[in-house]
Amino acid sequence: MLKTHTSNLSYEADWLANFISGSASLAVLCGAGVSTASGIPDYRDRNGAPKHAQPIQFNEFINSERCRKRYWARSYIGWRRFSRARPNAAHEALANLESVGSVDTLITQNVDRLHHAAGSQRVIELHGDLGHVRCLGCGELSARGEFQRRLKKRNPDWHAEVYRYKPDGDAELAESSCRNFAIPACGECDDIVKPDVVMFGEAVPKERVRDATAVVDRSDALLVVGSSLMVFSGFRFARQAAEQKKPIVIVNQGRTRADDFATYKVEADCAQVLSSAIERLS
Repeated sequence: MLKTHTSNLSYEADWLANFISGSASLAVLCGAGVSTASGIPDYRDRNGAPKHAQPIQFNEFINSERCRKRYWARSYIGWRRFSRARPNAAHEALANLESVGSVDTLITQNVDRLHHAAGSQRVIELHGDLGHVRCLGCGELSARGEFQRRLKKRNPDWHAEVYRYKPDGDAELAESSCRNFAIPACGECDDIVKPDVVMFGEAVPKERVRDATAVVDRSDALLVVGSSLMVFSGFRFARQAAEQKKPIVIVNQGRTRADDFATYKVEADCAQVLSSAIERLS
């Protein structure tokens, strides 16, 4: 397969526009790099190595009240900033491509719903939606904003200093700040409430994997945007496209797990190069 690398943004935008126009039906796979321009930190550096300590594991969350207090205290603070994020030019370009018929479906690893906010209609959220919470007992689904109000009511005088913000609504706080943080239980059955997202150590729901697999099957090419593909939940679809001998084009700053079998890679800011490609297509 042909691999070409250049630092010329104009050339890359031309190449990407030609690739998009030559495809009848694109599957698009997106990661955290799409949302960094919206102020949401990503997970990995240019070499694909983690920038932060590993997020909470699912088993830790369900088995340890101390871990749940730590998670919800940090997320309670982080949500305020996370929920104010707005779509950037990359989200808007991808929504534009869907509207003109170039994109079959967008498969995202992000939990921020910024693709929806930008206007994308056909989106598979592999890892869920941080804007909702779900009871582990009865399955009751409710809006995150309502749960935030319940957290505030249970912790009226609580305050914590933020050291830094982290991916997906997390915030680094002093460990002592989390010890006395009170967590409301489910209002229906009094069981544990968790964010409606796939945590580390938790499997992506089978129906989402099935639907995303079907998207790659029926598309004639795969466009990967802003993802290192280091997590298997996303990498599996690049591997699927490769096994089907479909073109795979990656737009990402830094190493990805699929570099060895990608057809072409654009090492550029995804918002800039996608916007420039859209201008050429229009």
